[in-house]
Amino acid sequence: MPVVTALEVHRQDKERVKLYLDDEYALDLPLMQASRLSRGQKLTLAEVSELSDAGALQSTFDRAVRFLAYRPRSIEEVRRHLVKKEVPESQIAVVIDRLLRRGYVDDLEFARYWVANRDRFKPMGSRALRYELRQKGVDDEIINSLLAEVDEEESAYRAAKARMSRYRGFTRQAFRRKLSALLRRRGFSEPAISDVALRLQEQLESSDPAFFLSSDDD
Repeated sequence: MPVVTALEVHRQDKERVKLYLDDEYALDLPLMQASRLSRGQKLTLAEVSELSDAGALQSTFDRAVRFLAYRPRSIEEVRRHLVKKEVPESQIAVVIDRLLRRGYVDDLEFARYWVANRDRFKPMGSRALRYELRQKGVDDEIINSLLAEVDEEESAYRAAKARMSRYRGFTRQAFRRKLSALLRRRGFSEPAISDVALRLQEQLESSDPAFFLSSDDD
């Protein structure tokens, strides 16, 4: 039977311990599990295998938590990340379940974060938001409930307002064409695009009569 001959805390990760069996490095363990072992303790091969599986599972969990540290992620994003790291599917399922139970991942909260972030930094229409959230693996029921709360015309207005300086000196016709193309690329609906283009044109004509280049075509 293998004998525990040393338990050595990692220099750069104080939460992990190197386990030595019969004077040879065997595997890494989480500190909590290593604390249950002692030098001279004999282990069966089944116990060593169990410790190895637990250590690998903890490593995968830690990797997932580090991935989540940068920003909220959807469950599917976490799964894809672990697949990319060649983690076995059996481990991924267990780790995601643990993340869910601890509240580290939540697709509803992730989707709220994503929509709010877009709304703040790069307003987008419902069509584009739906596409992005689906790409992240978010369920349609969650997407529908969140997008029902989005005021698309106001989002389109803010998206367009941020670009107004680029359109100075355009004819009204060119202004509407360029603005509409921008908002379509952002996934806004045609009614929202039409209303916002007219709204901004009227505001500019009122506040800055010299904004548009006059044209007989307008």
